[in-house]
This record gives sequence, C-alpha cells and structure tokens, in this order.
Amino acid sequence: MRTVDQITAYGSLARAFDIACAVERWPRFLSHYRWVKLLEPRADGGLVEMAAWRPFGVFRYPTWWISQMKIIPAEHRIVYHHVGGITQGMAVEWSLIENSGAVDISIIHEWDGPTWPLIGNLAADWVIGPVFIHGIASRTLTGVKQETERA
Repeated sequence: MRTVDQITAYGSLARAFDIACAVERWPRFLSHYRWVKLLEPRADGGLVEMAAWRPFGVFRYPTWWISQMKIIPAEHRIVYHHVGGITQGMAVEWSLIENSGAVDISIIHEWDGPTWPLIGNLAADWVIGPVFIHGIASRTLTGVKQETERA
C-alpha cells in the first residue's frame, strides 16, 4: 500500500518545517487530532504516540498509533516508523521543498498491510490507505498549510 498526499503552503520553508516537526502542538490547530504525546523525546524526534479522528459525516472513527520519529533538518524531511497500533511497520516520510516563495509539502505512506490472513493486503489497499490514511493525512496537510500561512 502506498499513499501520497501533497499540498503547497505559501510561507517560509523554515516556518512550515517548524510546524511539521512540532507534533506535540498539532492538536491545538488540527481538530481531527485527539492527542499527540512525546513518549521518549529526543533532539532529532523520538518516540511519539498519536491519536486522531477519521470523520465520516457526523460519525468519527478513532485511530491511534505509536511511531519512531526522526527529524532530518538538513533535508527538510521527517520520517516515521510505526511501531505500535494497527499500522505497525508502516513507513511515513514528510518532505518539504521550497518553491518560489512557497513550500511544497508531501507525505508518503508505505506499508505491507496488516498481518491478517487472506484480507490484510486488501484491507490496506482498499480501506486503510485510501480511506483512513489519506483522510487523516489530507486534513493534516491542510491544517499545516493554514498554520504556515497564518501571519
């Protein structure tokens, strides 16, 4: 399973990267995030627990995961390796690229799917990736864009 979500934010690369890295502040401006906890903070990231809502009209489905987060400032990248939750084993990469006064931000999720017999890959390809991951990642990018552009 592979999902790619992208957005362009108008503002400085430094501001956008700071916002993307400061995951513990996300619930303040991303209403779909229930909480973000730095379980083992390090200067270059650390172990982070995240929980979000995936809205479906008036209903909201709770999601939760734990990731090893690594911040790579020289490349304006943030990589995650999910170590807990249903998406254990997932690789996530945020990439921020300056583009004529704007910042192109992308998130790539790659995963072999859950280890459920017979339906694991189908669930990842047809439901978890396009419905849950894309649904949360696209909302996260929109919020990061809005926060970057807020003067």
